[in-house]
Amino acid sequence: MLVYNEVETRLQRNEEIRGNAAQAARLAASEVERIIEGLHGLLVAVASMPAIQDLDAAACDRALRSVASSVSNIRTIFVTDLKGHPVCGSVEPPSGVRFADRDYFRQALASGRFVVGTYTDSRMSKGAVLPVAMPLMKEGVAQRVLVTGLRLEWLQDRIAERGVEGGNAITIADSKGTILARVPNPERFVGTAIPAAFQHLIYADLPGIIEVTGQDGIERILGYRPIKLPNNPLYIGASISKEEAFAPINRATEVNALSILGGALLAFLAAVLIGNRFIVRPIHHIARVMGDWRAGRTDVRTGMNPAKDELGAVGATLDSLLDELDARHRQAKEAEDERDLLSREMAHRVKNGYALVQAIARQSFAKSDPSRYAVFSERLTALAGAYDLILTREAHSADMSETIRKSLRPHHEVDASRMEVTGPQVSLPAELTLALSLVVHELGTNAMKYGALSTDEGRIVINWTLKDRRVLLTWQESGGPEVTRPNARGFGSVLIEKAFPAKYQAKSLSTYGTSGLIFELAFSLPGDPADDHPATSFQAARAQSEDDAIENPRKASHS
Repeated sequence: MLVYNEVETRLQRNEEIRGNAAQAARLAASEVERIIEGLHGLLVAVASMPAIQDLDAAACDRALRSVASSVSNIRTIFVTDLKGHPVCGSVEPPSGVRFADRDYFRQALASGRFVVGTYTDSRMSKGAVLPVAMPLMKEGVAQRVLVTGLRLEWLQDRIAERGVEGGNAITIADSKGTILARVPNPERFVGTAIPAAFQHLIYADLPGIIEVTGQDGIERILGYRPIKLPNNPLYIGASISKEEAFAPINRATEVNALSILGGALLAFLAAVLIGNRFIVRPIHHIARVMGDWRAGRTDVRTGMNPAKDELGAVGATLDSLLDELDARHRQAKEAEDERDLLSREMAHRVKNGYALVQAIARQSFAKSDPSRYAVFSERLTALAGAYDLILTREAHSADMSETIRKSLRPHHEVDASRMEVTGPQVSLPAELTLALSLVVHELGTNAMKYGALSTDEGRIVINWTLKDRRVLLTWQESGGPEVTRPNARGFGSVLIEKAFPAKYQAKSLSTYGTSGLIFELAFSLPGDPADDHPATSFQAARAQSEDDAIENPRKASHS
């Protein structure tokens, strides 16, 4: 139990850590998105200032200095012309400086939209920044470019304020894999590239969670958010140290291991010192009594004193149980005799009920419509035969072979050699017995009227197979008149389709060939997994049936 609890606890803790890593990455990504969106909003607001729109250099310098002094996460903000030369800004630009070679500058002009750059050493402030740029558009044409940069030390402080537990880490990187901020140890990682083995995560299709060994040698569970996600301009990774996360569980494991060892030692000593005398011998005595009982000596008892000790109470209780089992055996025998009597009485009453129904039918329409009465009488006889099979098996099951043979008894005038019934022994429950008997009777009736049994040379072969608890029955007629697919569905067709309950997954196929009808029926025995696909043989038979229908029209039909 302790080992099971240990494994289960570790699995649960591992899933919890993975969830925490993913959540930490989502929160960090959300924070970065708000920061970038704030810079975007700042540039939009600055672009709408009159001094910027009028391109008044002096007024522009004053406005931008005011903005830079009031916004703590940027160092400088300036406007350049389309060739990258500063026009105005919050600081005096170094002589000859230009920005046309910067990737973010070219992307802003090409796209006409707000652009986030990559890790950059600023030419204006001489510090590391994450540059952003936005073209100033007029009538759809870029006139100037507004540029600023997010201070990376400010971003570092912002991430550190969130707090990271010992052994855990948060990493923010640009589109080239350069680390912009890292908690902890920023001085070691900021400005360096993410290892090549993890570069593919930057542009992954979806966020994910993996187990990694970091550059600091610590095993972690990493939750990451790739740049490819909408509104996510930077790669975010949040990792949790497995050693720190599993430390409480490891301590509990040590305590449990010591507990197991101590308990095993005490148990061993107890077994050696007192177990043999007070436990083993009484248990062996009880076991011998149970062995004798199984061997048929139902009169044996332990004879143990319940007042002596706990095992004495167990032995005495066993004696009481054996006495009760004897009594129950006698009661079960009496109940079985009574059930047999009731079963015979029920069979008698069911037969009387069928006889009464047949008498009513005979009085009602035997004279007025003798042909319909004959059909009804045969079907009722088949149903009665099926119930007779079930009742003779005490309402539990009936043999498939006997069910088929009894369902064909109404056609007893046919030579037995013209009917072949073969197949393995299959025990059918009551529902299947009734359904199968009705279907077989209907097939036999049709064979007498239209099929193989309507001629002197006709013959019927009935066989079935059993595989994986699924029965495949084939009714094949030969030597009879040619048959075709019927134009209308009669009572027999509906009966064959509807006789089986849905839970047995029954499927049937009728093939109308040159030599006679071939009827295939498949159904599952109780306890089978559901099988929604017809047997392969049904597919082949269906194809053959369609070919026959095109090439060889028939004259006769089945109901």
